[in-house]
Parts: sequence; structure tokens; C-alpha cells
Amino acid sequence: MPVDTYTKILATLGPASAGDEKISSLIDAGADAFRFNFSHGTHQEHAERYNQLRRIAEQKNRYISIVADMQGPKLRVGEFKEERVLLKEGAHFTLDMKPELGDETRVTLPHKEIFQALKPGDILLLNDGMISLVVEKCGKDFAETTVKFGGPLSSHKGVNLPNTKLPISALTEKDKKDLEFALELGVDWISLSFVQTAADVKMAKDLIKNRALIISKLEKPGAIDELDEIVQLSDGIMVARGDLGVECPIQQVPVMQKKIISACRKYAKPVIVATQMLESMIKAPTPTRAEVSDIASAVYDGVDAVMLSAETAVGSFPVEAVSMMHKTIQEVEKDKNFEAYMNNSRVHERSFNEADAITVAAGELVSILENVACIVTYSVTGYTTFLTARERRKIPILAVTKSDSVAQRLSLCWGVHSFVNTEVFSRFDKVENTAISIATKNNFAKNGEHVVIIAGYPFGKVGSTNLLHTVKVNSDIG
Repeated sequence: MPVDTYTKILATLGPASAGDEKISSLIDAGADAFRFNFSHGTHQEHAERYNQLRRIAEQKNRYISIVADMQGPKLRVGEFKEERVLLKEGAHFTLDMKPELGDETRVTLPHKEIFQALKPGDILLLNDGMISLVVEKCGKDFAETTVKFGGPLSSHKGVNLPNTKLPISALTEKDKKDLEFALELGVDWISLSFVQTAADVKMAKDLIKNRALIISKLEKPGAIDELDEIVQLSDGIMVARGDLGVECPIQQVPVMQKKIISACRKYAKPVIVATQMLESMIKAPTPTRAEVSDIASAVYDGVDAVMLSAETAVGSFPVEAVSMMHKTIQEVEKDKNFEAYMNNSRVHERSFNEADAITVAAGELVSILENVACIVTYSVTGYTTFLTARERRKIPILAVTKSDSVAQRLSLCWGVHSFVNTEVFSRFDKVENTAISIATKNNFAKNGEHVVIIAGYPFGKVGSTNLLHTVKVNSDIG
């Protein structure tokens, strides 16, 4: 049976959701894709969960996306003599490269790159932004600061530098090892943390070599300066609101979120909204009203997917969290005004190639022709399907491809249902009959309804999307 929502759910696998029964329940509750967080867990644990997930997806006849999320450079202070210290407002506090244990006057900051980038007047945020330091004096291995907002600080707490571009690679040595392991497993997407510039994405693409698609996590405000370039180079984008909400004034996050979503729609790149969507459900069986509204707002904005992190990885109610997210998406998408929201969110300022024009025309056709059941896209790489999904027509998109890996990647995309067909077509009637057969056998179309077909000639050639066709289903076809 068809999945009943257009917006997808990306759930994080972890100790609370591992095992055949839990994974199966998460899929049944509405999860379309799964995130493996390489900040936690061993390679062996990830491999076990990967194999479990692939096996269960095959049993359910589903193509499920797997996202490997790289940890990225984690900037943290060193260790303190005591369990914790209290930094008081107005006090002087030094960060340096000395190996001695810290106290209320200083602590080690083992990141020379930070000192290279600092200048007087810069702000340092510690412990998820709870503590704010102003740099008074700095050098190649130290920074003397004044405490602007104080609080308790313990060992290994995180450090953020808002609006400062650091000379740090988005991929650490640990990330490179994790990356190769994930690619050997066969993951569909690599999620790249700490993206600051387009150069970070280029470097990752050189390492990945088309073995997976790249999701750039936007969690540094500076990345917005190169937003268009980063989106164009990436295959997908994640609005990582956790660090983003620390790095910039928290009231700016919703504005940035909408700006990022708009850019992704412009360039036909899947976009995921993440962090704290159902945070209270880590410990509670029901969410807050604000959390439900947050999910609904993202769905109304036309995002491809909404993500659950700790809620499903370590929370007490992982299946309930996915179910609540799914129910919220259902309610929004059946709103009689939802289609109007999608129409209004469509980006019109863009350049058109042949594939663009075909997919835009398909969307217009759907809005004019009565009884259109679905759009069928024939795609070698998935690019045509991404373009079709960008139009956000409230109609299922059936992506037909020869590759399991492409089918799996596309399951993260708005409104898409993937199907693999390895047949080599020589005549268009075969293309037409296959589309109708897939649509009818999987309950997406019935007798008397129209199916819109997007394909390319020569058949099976990359980048040849140039055909738009409609066919009416009848009992003699399919």
C-alpha cells in the first residue's frame, strides 16, 4: 500500500531503537529514512543496525534511505581539577594550550586553529551558549577573556565561535575513517557536519567519489554567506538548529530556516529540518503543543523531511515519537489549504534546462488535467525526480530506476515512492505499459485515471529527460 504522506520522516537509530522488532515498528509508524550518528556507537554496532535495517526493509518491500552523519570537529575545553568550576560575571578567564588541569581562572583549549582565528572583541560561547566570554587579548596559543555571562563549567564542554570562520576542515581524521567505513557498508547519504564554505563540500565530494550523496549540515551562520554555492554543490541540506541556535541569536534561527528551505527549493535539493522537534518525548509519551506546531510549520514550508534525533536514538518512547510526527504530518497535508501553501512556496526565479522545463510542465499538466493519479519519473541518477518533487504538486511521484541505491536515496525526497525496474526499453509503449503496471499494482492509480510520465530518449541515457506523456488507465493496459 502507498505511504500516506508526502513529507518524510528521518529517524535516528541508537540503543533505544536497535533490534529487528523496534526497527520494524519504527517503519510501520512512519519512518522513511534512518540516520546513523557516528558521534556515538562503534563500527560494529553501526554495521549490525545497517544489516538489520536492510533486511527488514527488504521484507517490507520498501526502499529506505540510510544517512551516515559524520561527527565533524568538536571544539571542547580540556579538563578541570575539580568536577566543575563557577565562572562569575566580570571575572577574567584564560584559555590556553597548557596541559595543566583547569580551575576558575583558566582551562586548556586544545585547538590551535581557534587561537589563529581569534581577535579582540570576539565572543566565545561555552556549554551550549550558557557561558559567554569576550576576548580582551589573544595570541597564537592563548586568549584572555572577560566573563560576560557566567555559570557552571565542567570538563570537555563545547565551544562555539559565532560568526567566526575557523581554519578547520569539516572532516577530521576520525571522520575520514568513519566515512570510508560507512561507504563500504553502502549508506545512501553522507551527512557532513560543520560546513562553513563551499570548499568543505568540494573536499568531501572528492573523497566520496559519487559513492553516496552529500547532505551539508548548516549549523554555522557563516555558511549562509555562501548559501547558494553550498546548496548547489550539495545533494541535500540539513537545517541543524542545535549549533545554529548557539552560534547566532536564537531568534534568528526561524528566519535562517526559511531562507535555507527557499534556496533548496530553488535548486531542487532535498532539505531536512532537524533538532528538538519532539525533544520532550525523550522522556514523555506526549509532546508539547509548541513542538507539534514546529513540525507543522516545517511541513507547511514544504520541507522534504523532518528529523528525530535523541527522541528515537536514546529516548523512552521512540515509536511513539515517530507516530506523533507522522500523525502531525497527516493532519497538515490533509488541510484543504495545504495545496495552496505548496503553490505559494514554489520558487519561480530560476534558470531552466530541458529537464527543468519538462518537470515544470508536468506540474502544470497535473493542475489542469482531471483525474491525474500520479507522476511516473524514469530516472538513471534521480535528478529528474528531484526536479519533479521541487514542484510540490500534491500527487504521488513514482520514481522508476534501474538501481537499488538510487531508489534508496530517493526515499528521502518529498512525495517520492521508489521502484526498481531493470528492463531495457526500445519502444515507448513498453515505457508506458511499465508505468501503468507499477501504478496500478501498487494502488496508486485505477481504471479511468490519468498517469503522467516523464522520461528521456534515448531511453536509459543520463541527462536525456525530454519526454512528457499522459496516458489514461484502462483494463486493457497494465
